[in-house]
Amino acid sequence: MAFVVLIGTLDTKGTEYGWLRDRLRALGADVVLVDTGTLDAPRVVPDVPREEVARAAGLDLAAVADRGAAVAAMARGAAAVLTRLHARGRLHGVLSVGGSGNTALSTAAMRALPVGVPKLMVSSMASGDVSPYVGGHDVTLMYSVVDIAGINRVSARVLANAADAVAGMAAGYAAGREAPAERPVIGATMAGITTGGVDAARGHLSALGYEVLVFHASGAGGRSFEAMAASGLLVGVLDATLLEVSTGLLGGVGQAGPERLTSAGRAGVPQVVGLGGLDMGKFGPSVPERLRNRHVHMHNPSVMVVRTTPAECAELGRLVAARLRAATGPTALYLPLRGLSSLGSPGGPYHCPAADAALFDAVRSGLDGSAVEIRELDTDVNDPAFGQAMAARLHAMARQA
Repeated sequence: MAFVVLIGTLDTKGTEYGWLRDRLRALGADVVLVDTGTLDAPRVVPDVPREEVARAAGLDLAAVADRGAAVAAMARGAAAVLTRLHARGRLHGVLSVGGSGNTALSTAAMRALPVGVPKLMVSSMASGDVSPYVGGHDVTLMYSVVDIAGINRVSARVLANAADAVAGMAAGYAAGREAPAERPVIGATMAGITTGGVDAARGHLSALGYEVLVFHASGAGGRSFEAMAASGLLVGVLDATLLEVSTGLLGGVGQAGPERLTSAGRAGVPQVVGLGGLDMGKFGPSVPERLRNRHVHMHNPSVMVVRTTPAECAELGRLVAARLRAATGPTALYLPLRGLSSLGSPGGPYHCPAADAALFDAVRSGLDGSAVEIRELDTDVNDPAFGQAMAARLHAMARQA
């Protein structure tokens, strides 16, 4: 039997949740209905009442006057409830429906579950920027088309599809989880501009017996990488591509936030870091007016990149050094002296030794006297020798940890 957890505000969306519960039961699923409402009485009887959710967050709902504080607490309580249900084998998939408030609350709770557990959110917010709801996790969003306000010819079809989807995913999840991989797991970052070096590192690490998870340095990929580095699953990270850091400095598209380049260090995970991609910032099909006098390069029809200046590279060097100095585990920084990307290598449009030198000087100065190793190689970041050297050092560090 597959357990599907329905989580949401049963005071405002009780009719819709009751309809979904019946649909899921007709599909053969065992349904657990969790109430996260904070206003009126629920319109359908829950299996886990709101008071229990509130207690899981250490909250007495009756004593809270501020609705914002109550909703934030309910999100924490819902995360605890979902985690507990999953640990007890009573959650094989989770489904929620709603607008902005319930989407924020329910997806926050979903993100507490392990990667691989089916998580589906039907939302009127799903056609815009969904990064606050997904983060670096495997939350699936389905656009509701119409608002979640009653059962009508459109909402009935959309909700039926959602129920069918989560029932199928939950049944598959309940049928048997894949056995944990016996190989130790490494996390690595890559983009098209650093593929050569990372592929060489990945091949070397795979030959040494590691399972290598590669994350695309595209914003969401960086957030996923950081979440994985903090999860306890990884024995080491090969963070070769820091494009999201320079993109953040320039205000581009595909940022990963201030947590980027911090989680492995905070968790004490052995890390080998490259500087790939710091010679540019990433934008969409156009760049801001303030940057149009810069060296703009069309990477593809949807992506434009802008070369970082020597001053910006110096600032990036200081930022990288500050984040690596805070690491609690073994850390090594590799400097590719001949270029930071396929565009920035000799002969490439972004080859600028002066800007690269500003980056290297700043990061050397910022790490002076720290425990971080600095290794300098007379190669570019995509030279197989560079990737293999990073991989070999990470292997040695992981064995000593």
